[in-house]
Amino acid sequence: MKSVETMTAKVKTVDVLLVGAGAMSSTLAMLLKQLDPSLKICVVERLKSVAKESTDGWNNAGTGHAAYCELNYTPEDSQGNVDISKALTINSSFELSLQFWSYLVNSAVLPNPKEFINRTPHLSFVWGEKNVAFLKKRYELMSQHHLFSGMEYSEDREVLSKWMPLVMRERDPKEPVAATYMARGSDVDFGSLARYMMAHLVEQEDFELILNYDVDDLQRSSEGGWSVQLENRDTSGKTRIRSKFVFLGAGGGALPLLQKSEIPESDGYGGFPVSGQWLVCEDTQVADQHHAKVYGKAAIGAPPMSVPHLDTRVINGKKALLFGPFAGFTTKFLKKGSMFDLPSSIRGNNLMPMMSVGINNMDLTKYLIGEVFQSNRSRMSSLRDYFPQAKDGNWRLADAGQRVQIIKKDKNGDGKLEFGTEIVAAADGSIASLLGASPGASTAVHAMINVIERCFASRLESDGWKEKLKTMIPSYGESLIDDAELLKRVREQTLSTLNLNP
Repeated sequence: MKSVETMTAKVKTVDVLLVGAGAMSSTLAMLLKQLDPSLKICVVERLKSVAKESTDGWNNAGTGHAAYCELNYTPEDSQGNVDISKALTINSSFELSLQFWSYLVNSAVLPNPKEFINRTPHLSFVWGEKNVAFLKKRYELMSQHHLFSGMEYSEDREVLSKWMPLVMRERDPKEPVAATYMARGSDVDFGSLARYMMAHLVEQEDFELILNYDVDDLQRSSEGGWSVQLENRDTSGKTRIRSKFVFLGAGGGALPLLQKSEIPESDGYGGFPVSGQWLVCEDTQVADQHHAKVYGKAAIGAPPMSVPHLDTRVINGKKALLFGPFAGFTTKFLKKGSMFDLPSSIRGNNLMPMMSVGINNMDLTKYLIGEVFQSNRSRMSSLRDYFPQAKDGNWRLADAGQRVQIIKKDKNGDGKLEFGTEIVAAADGSIASLLGASPGASTAVHAMINVIERCFASRLESDGWKEKLKTMIPSYGESLIDDAELLKRVREQTLSTLNLNP
């Protein structure tokens, strides 16, 4: 992959500057290049390679978040009512990603789909009478909707043993258990996917990838757009790029960059960083006995990204099992960030919201700190809830990626903590940023279409971009939640192209 690691002091002028070379920026760059190949696009990345932070395969769950198995997307209220609305939204968003990836495969932009996505059944698994009742209620609601057609439910131990043999082997026969099963689930190596997209982009005219540079300064240009100063991380040499549009897709590093912009829309935003760790098994004799992503219920007080799951993963072509993630508290915004990231993000306009969130979420903070000091014995005990026969010697501890959850002002001026993603854009559409975490990369196409609609609205209307988007993403502009026939048509095509048919 060609790139630029040294630059002269001359000011460079581009149409689009994307900060961060992960899932979001690679998706937005690919969409824009497909819509208008003449756009001058530049991507700047602080590391020496592409997609090595949150997007890297070892730093995320790779679930292809379709809301098939993630129980935190279908909350139950105090009256026992289960709400599946968030699951519907996330699933329909993931379908957009599948359509775009299919288009890129058919266009020979992406390689054989098995290089970045593999069919891996998605299961929700629970034990105990109360949890079994919840899962059955969830299944009854979801299976009635066309987005979740094909979902299966069982309390039969023989059936469950076929779906997830390692999970069921030597489990207490008196314990009530249940699971749902979605055969068309997937495991996505988002790191490889981003690198394949970026490798294609760097071969195109008017595209440049700049590695090993930090964004040192960000300010409005007197000539319109933004003037961005970059600093080489090895030599401290500086250079400047002038761009009509800037996208901050730097994962946990997006918030400090958004604050540098000083746009009014950034006022009040803060970040709550959460670290993570996996237990990893690369013993093929064990890994080959499990082919599924098995999600359970989160512990009381745990953040959504800490829902325990035992996953089949295929990363860089190699199969492994991952269990976790085990969350923790950190002051870093990036895995390769600084301990000063959190304190340096505090501003006068977000101090009160951040203090409010800290005071009102002490249980969460205590939970995360407790996770940090958890022993290996305790972690293995959690694993054995899902894999009773797990042996200590087959598993090693590995660091997962950093996640920075959104803190923002509520209607009273206090702070609220949000577990999701959000686009923050300037009123004039000249700069946009993606904040937050899960479901993240899985819904990158939906999120980046949102950026295009907000920041390139005139081109959508006047330059035929809507028609081009419709070619790439057949359901664009229509509702997969409401239109069962449309879903059937697009899903048949994507499952076939991406080899995800059961």
